[in-house]
Amino acid sequence: MRIKILSLLSASAFALTACVGNAPSPETEPTNVSAAEPSEQEPSSIPSSDSSLQPESSEQSGVYFNSQALDDHRLATPENIPTVPDYSSSSSNGQTSAAISDPYTAIPAIVQSIFDYANTLYQAGYTDSASAYLERFRVIKPLWEQWESKADSMLNEFGKTRAEKAKAFEPMVFQIQNMNRANSDYGLVAQTADSLIALAPGDSLTQWAKAQKSVAYKNTLTKAKKEYATIKDLADNQAQFAEAEKQALTFQMRYRDFENDLHIQALIDHIRELAQANDAAATKYWESHDPAQALAKADTLLQKEKFNEAKELLMKLRASKLRKEANELYTKLADAFCTKQRKTTSQTFAKAQKQKDAAKKKKLLQDAIAPLDKCLTEYPDNPQKQKVIENKQFLEQELGK
Repeated sequence: MRIKILSLLSASAFALTACVGNAPSPETEPTNVSAAEPSEQEPSSIPSSDSSLQPESSEQSGVYFNSQALDDHRLATPENIPTVPDYSSSSSNGQTSAAISDPYTAIPAIVQSIFDYANTLYQAGYTDSASAYLERFRVIKPLWEQWESKADSMLNEFGKTRAEKAKAFEPMVFQIQNMNRANSDYGLVAQTADSLIALAPGDSLTQWAKAQKSVAYKNTLTKAKKEYATIKDLADNQAQFAEAEKQALTFQMRYRDFENDLHIQALIDHIRELAQANDAAATKYWESHDPAQALAKADTLLQKEKFNEAKELLMKLRASKLRKEANELYTKLADAFCTKQRKTTSQTFAKAQKQKDAAKKKKLLQDAIAPLDKCLTEYPDNPQKQKVIENKQFLEQELGK
């Protein structure tokens, strides 16, 4: 600390030729500044007899920062130091003391102001006064030794307190660490962390405990998302709506703290909507029939372009355990159906382009639009939807010419 300040003072010495402020009014003789009473322009001398600045006993020279649990999680930078209310307290000499908002900025600024003022005197021709003024600054040098000693004494006291806390809180710290390493559920980690915070372990461990809760939350959320996907798969791809709803309700109870991220109630509503949309009779049908054979038959119907029959069977298969496969084949069916309709539209449009008669051309354009409408009506969510809409808009523009 002393080295840093001395370096600062050395660097500041080069600033003596900086811009000059307002010089004092000329006097007949240079003022002996070191002997004069402090004026509004001059900072008061720092007292050298303050008992609070005297070195402490050598018995307190050691600093007890010997706790791994606390040292691993202590506040490391000034930016992390919390803002606390400005509670004033009585110092040892009876005066009221309060913390400077940022002494590590304020003190260098004060030092620089001393150099600037001395330089102002010098530039105004008051060389002796400038020298005398700087001589007063040199008294600070021995005070730094006292301040460093006082800082060591205070750090020693703080270290003892931290060491005492370590004995009390290290077991809980290691417990929380081990719980997170074992990927324990968020609720268990949060409960232990909150217990630690309630014991007022200090600012560093309080922030650490909160951070550990965040780690546990993220770990548990990752696990919960996998369970969520499994439950959703039961409903979306296997048509096991009753089982999916049962698991979702249990899931909701276990992960009450995760509703904002998982939207569990929305999942339950989704499952119930799917169950209502599926025919109960169709669900019962697959209890005594083989859905695999039905799926193979639907694929054969698709290959033969028997679209209506294939669609009817696939809609029924959505209530079976092969719901996922049925949905995939249904998408393939919609794509094949709309491809055929667009081909018909293309052929009809080509005929319309060759037609010279305006009325007949208009009729052919209307006929060309009809297959596209059929595609959008039969399969509103088909893979080619955007392209089909663009084709239709083009034909409507041709029709309006």
